[in-house]
Amino acid sequence: MLIAVDAAGGEYAPREVVKGAIEAAKEFPIDIALVGNKTVLEMLLRRSTRKLNITIVQASQVVMDGEEPIQSVQNKPDSSVVVGAKLVRDRIADGFVSAGSTGATVVASFLNLKAVEGLQRLAVCAVAYLNQPQPTLIIDCGVNVNCRPIFLVQFAQLSNILAEQVLDINSPRVGLLNVGEEELKGNTLAREAYQLMKKTNLNFIGNIEGFDVLKGKADVIVTDGFTGNVLIKTVEGYSQVIQSLLELGQAAKIDRYLTGTALARYIELTSAVKNLDYREYGGACLLGLEGNIVIGHGRSRAKAIKSAIYLAYHAARQGIVEAIKNGQYASE
Repeated sequence: MLIAVDAAGGEYAPREVVKGAIEAAKEFPIDIALVGNKTVLEMLLRRSTRKLNITIVQASQVVMDGEEPIQSVQNKPDSSVVVGAKLVRDRIADGFVSAGSTGATVVASFLNLKAVEGLQRLAVCAVAYLNQPQPTLIIDCGVNVNCRPIFLVQFAQLSNILAEQVLDINSPRVGLLNVGEEELKGNTLAREAYQLMKKTNLNFIGNIEGFDVLKGKADVIVTDGFTGNVLIKTVEGYSQVIQSLLELGQAAKIDRYLTGTALARYIELTSAVKNLDYREYGGACLLGLEGNIVIGHGRSRAKAIKSAIYLAYHAARQGIVEAIKNGQYASE
């Protein structure tokens, strides 16, 4: 199995990307193709004393954050995101991971890979550990700012397949993010999506509110791309703030003075916050295309890159693309 990795994308590329790829190659039974400047990547790889299954695919251009996605992808056909997407298209790679521009990665993937028949929109599905043993899926996390009710239903069906096929969650609980639990709460989008979801064979548990997100109430949280993007970044920000406070506590040796229940709570909080850290789950899956694409966080360092590579590897191993192609989706 070969996973292609955008070695030019992200704030800490290429050094941290290469470090993450090396760690992934050591730990997982995969080959990795680093896509980027060959000369630079060869120099960075020389520092690894162990022979690994890592190759380099030359890409002479880079799409930078802030560039208009469609125009930049069209004007830079030899950019790392385009070359990586084409490796998946040509079935050379079983997956592609990029921590570069999300918009450019989505556009490059859309232009080079077929859309799954029956789906009206692509969606980004984030994998996060939200205070329960198994991961929680949040969809959509940024592709579709303006949605119709049918989009949300199809997002739920897509993420349901991912939850069952990749995460081994039996009959995932699907919740619709809303401003109240009652069926008639929310805007027109939420109310109409609710009625459509009731008609599916999903394990639809109804509306969930913002304070339910970290309670492990749902395995799949469905919302529009605007709200989902705000939600996932809020969770990440919360994690970073609490981590900083815990690190200050460790530095002050506060844990020495905690005993019994207080110590147990401190350890529990530390573990929970670690799970909220985006570096633990690595990235989000772009669903709806005939290709396995994982979008990493722009601030990804080596640990997050390794986790994103694992997500792409595990999705490929579990046949997520074929499962999505064979899925049945609601229509208007």
